[in-house]
Amino acid sequence: MHVTEGSLDFTVPEQPEAGVGEDVFFNPAQELNRDLTVAVLRAVRERHSYESYLDAHAASGVRGVRAAREGYAATLCDRDPDATALCRTNLDRNDLDGTVVTRNANALLAEERFDVVDLDPFGTPIPFTDAAFRGARHLVCVTATDTAPLCGAHKESGIRSYSAVPQNTEYHAEMGLRILLGALVRTAARYDVAAIPVLSHATSHYVRTYLALSRRASDANDALDELGYVHHCFSCLHRETEEGLIAHPPETCPACGGRVRTAGPLWLGRVHDDEFLGRVREQVTDEMGTAERARDLLDTLEGELDRPTHYDQHRLCKQWSRSASAMDEFLARLRAAGFAASRAHYGGTAFKTDATVEEIERATVPPETER
Repeated sequence: MHVTEGSLDFTVPEQPEAGVGEDVFFNPAQELNRDLTVAVLRAVRERHSYESYLDAHAASGVRGVRAAREGYAATLCDRDPDATALCRTNLDRNDLDGTVVTRNANALLAEERFDVVDLDPFGTPIPFTDAAFRGARHLVCVTATDTAPLCGAHKESGIRSYSAVPQNTEYHAEMGLRILLGALVRTAARYDVAAIPVLSHATSHYVRTYLALSRRASDANDALDELGYVHHCFSCLHRETEEGLIAHPPETCPACGGRVRTAGPLWLGRVHDDEFLGRVREQVTDEMGTAERARDLLDTLEGELDRPTHYDQHRLCKQWSRSASAMDEFLARLRAAGFAASRAHYGGTAFKTDATVEEIERATVPPETER
């Protein structure tokens, strides 16, 4: 079938379900991911004049072709010859130049270097991250679609893939993002590379992050200092963080005396750079099919508090046996009580605050309950 994305035309296989059949995979639900990628590529090219781009798992070639349209010397790589044939078709269909390679991405990255390396495999990206941090000069873009292992729903699989312990909490999407970032930062540090997140989001059933690279060993050390652990109580939902690579979990929850479970090592630092977010937002243009969603997401990210976990109002209200209220009203009560509070992009009822669970409960009691 034929689809249009970013004012370009593509031939893609009909494949209504992810992973069904043997055709080259095309996921229309990832259009937001690809639109934001184009905005990022425009932003870094404008500021830094990056030239070469590798789409390491090109499949039908949509992302790589769109990079070529932005003026990049794009290389579209896939180990499946049917995929690379489709990549050539889509480059020709749009009268664009690009290099198409039928090869394992790790082998290619062992021989060539690129300004920007983009990993978007089916499942975990970890088998390709060592090669990516060796083969990228400036920016590594990573998508992970194995959210169940990342978020702790398939805990043992997450431990095997990411060398970290995830916990399946109510902030499971952020858990997955920070487990992924922790693994990426540790991988980069093995090569004296600092991988600094400049834009990250967890959307639908995937996690996406963009990492700016520094090849100063001291910067890699600084990045490792942003790693640590989250200690979470499943009884009262209290959580606290601990910096460092060695965990010292409390024996019991300091709030209720319940059992505490620990997640990590994971990334505790900032997941984006506000100045970079602003530049990316300027590059979101109306020909993008998800332009409105992309702008809304970037606006929410910009306003999101720098905290390593978020809360879900519905989960808290269920814990307290009371009805949820409108989010704006709920957050206004928190702010009126003297706490910082913001929406979080992980869901419509997700929010961040510097208040504890007990403080949130007291500050957000509805007026009719007080009477």
